[in-house]
This record gives sequence, C-alpha cells and structure tokens, in this order.
Amino acid sequence: MTVAPGEPTIRVGLVVDRDSAILSASGQWRVVDPSGGAIAIMDAGETVIVRAGDGGRDLSLTRSGAAAPIVAQGNVVIVPERPGDFVGVGSRRYRGDLLVLRGTAGITVVNRVPLESYLLSVVALELGFRNPSDKEAVKAQAVAARSYALRGRGRREALGFDVYPTDADQVYGGVDAEFQEIDESVVAVSGEVLTWQGQPIQALFHSTCGFSTEASDQVFQNQQPVPYLRAVSDRYGDGDHDFYCSISPKFRWREEWDADGLTAILARTLPAIANGRTVGRVIDIRAGRTTPTGRVAELVVTTTSGDFTVGNGRVREVLRPAPDRQLQSTLFQLHVDKENGRLTKLVVSGAGYGHGVGMCQFGAVGRARAGESYRTILATYYNGTTLERYY
Repeated sequence: MTVAPGEPTIRVGLVVDRDSAILSASGQWRVVDPSGGAIAIMDAGETVIVRAGDGGRDLSLTRSGAAAPIVAQGNVVIVPERPGDFVGVGSRRYRGDLLVLRGTAGITVVNRVPLESYLLSVVALELGFRNPSDKEAVKAQAVAARSYALRGRGRREALGFDVYPTDADQVYGGVDAEFQEIDESVVAVSGEVLTWQGQPIQALFHSTCGFSTEASDQVFQNQQPVPYLRAVSDRYGDGDHDFYCSISPKFRWREEWDADGLTAILARTLPAIANGRTVGRVIDIRAGRTTPTGRVAELVVTTTSGDFTVGNGRVREVLRPAPDRQLQSTLFQLHVDKENGRLTKLVVSGAGYGHGVGMCQFGAVGRARAGESYRTILATYYNGTTLERYY
C-alpha cells in the first residue's frame, strides 16, 4: 500500500516482555542495528528465534539450523529487502518492519507500520461487515479508528510502542486479517480524522449499545466529562425493537447461575476487591447505583462474610457467566430467586455488548443501512467534533 505524504507511523506492541519470539519475512530480509548496519541477511522462509541475552541490553538471535546464536548489543530491526514483502511474528504476517527491544525481563517486538496500512486490519477485525449497504459504517469505523490511533501515539512510550493489538486499544491482526471490501472503504476516507479543539479525539467505540450509548464519565472511574462522549439514543421508532443496533446478535441476552455456580464464580473474582476478606457463600446480590441510561455502576454482593461492593468498571469482570468470559455489558436487570432467605438462582436479563461509550458499531451499521452517511453517523455519536483531513 502506498504511503501518503505526511502519513504517520503507528507502533504496535505485538510481543511484550516475553521470553522469546520467532521472526521471519516473506522475502529476503535483514537484521540491522538502529543505525542501519546489517547484522545478518536472511532468505525468505528462514527464521530467527530472538531472546534476551546475558548482558543488560543484549539480544540473542538464533537462525534456523544454526548452532550458535548471534549476539546483538542493543535493539535490532527486522527489515524486508523489498517494500512489498511482509515481516512475520510466529505465523502472522505484517506490513512495515519490526523493532526488537529488551523489555523488563524479556523481549518486546514492535511492528512499525504506516497508519493507513494498520487500519486495513483494524477496521476488518473491529467491524468486519462487507455488505455493500454497510460501506458508510465501515468508513465511520475507519475514521474513528484513525482518530483513536493518532490520539494514542506516545501514550505507552515507556513500553516502547503506542498501542496494543488487542481490545486494550484496537484489535489488529496484520495482513491476513485484511479484506478487499474493507480496504476500499478505508482508502475512501484516507487521512480523515475527528478532532476536538484541533486535536484528534478519544474515539471510543463498542459493539452494541442496546438502546443508548452512555457518557464516558458514567462508565470509567475518575474520568472527567468528555463533551463529545455523551449519551446518544439509538432509537428510530416506537416499537420494542426500533433501534438501529437491534440487528446485533447481542442486542438482548440472558445469563443464569444457580447458587453453587454463582458462589464458585465469585470465589474467583471477588478476592481482587475483597482486601483480604474471606468471600464466603453468596446469599444475595443487588444493583446499587445505576447510570442515567440504567447501566449498573455498582453491584452489592452479600455473602456469609458480609457485603462486598463492586464499583464502576469492575462489574463485568466480577459477575462472569464463566471463568473465561466476562458479562456482555452493564446494561442489565437482576432477578433473584430465594429460599429461606438465601439466593438459589440468579437470572440477568441484559442488553448490548461492550462498555457503551462512543460509537455503537451495530448502530452505525443500522444507520448506514437506513441511508445515513459516515459523516452523519460520526456527528451523531461524537457530537460537536470536527471531521477534517489530517494528511
């Protein structure tokens, strides 16, 4: 993909402070020092296993088939010989190059990639719709993702990169996650960014709002109100399902626990906030404070050891349907069955998926299918911002 004049580079932390990583490239490639001096020249298909060396800044690089490692004194860069080739980390391929750093205990591998190339993968994974009627939503996602990335440049400087490739920031999977249909929409809005007072915005987004998005300060602890991250209704009619995001499979959902199952889950999740107290067996559970749109901002769990208050931002982590799966959203109602004053069954009837702040992705798709442009979609979810071309 051609790099536009003035297009910035984004640094993605693919491997962070791990024991080792397997690196390669699709064509001939070099291992170079920061000044560009070649440490090794490798053929397509050859791999290098990189580990932390014995010295404080050393890296140990073992070529496939080689007995002795190459020791590099400091950071190295993995560079393809030809611009159209890809670098590899494990089984995944990436555009750009790879910077290998010493982490606190191990090694960190950073993909340095032009922003527009980064977005091809991010938009495909974060939205993924390829129906022609969804194109305006894809464009909106591209602008939001670009704005988020620009806002985040330098935010994780202490770690040596800008963003994680996960939902801690934006999901990024490299070349193999890209789709041509997505690429066309991303290119159509190349360089366009949402700004507030001249700076890229914190363009948060989530899968499904359920009926309305929520103001950021109602969801994230200790955050001041953000003027463009306010509650926005997704309703378009008077019916029970007359919401733009009702096309989402997570629009409405239900979870259920019996007393033993709930006690087992809470025994795993509550200790993080219990300050050393024994959790005990669950007796009751209720919603404390709720947000203006009805999201549960505080959960009160009563056990044989007393009351535990789960604050804003931890509700989904604590009330898990399964050990490996957090609750889909905090927009829910609790239904408690009791016997002899103790909980026997808990049913949660919920709506939406994700934190509920910023653009509702399924809502954006519903609006696109209803004929709204990406500009209108963005202006709705990020009210008061300016859409401008940054490069």
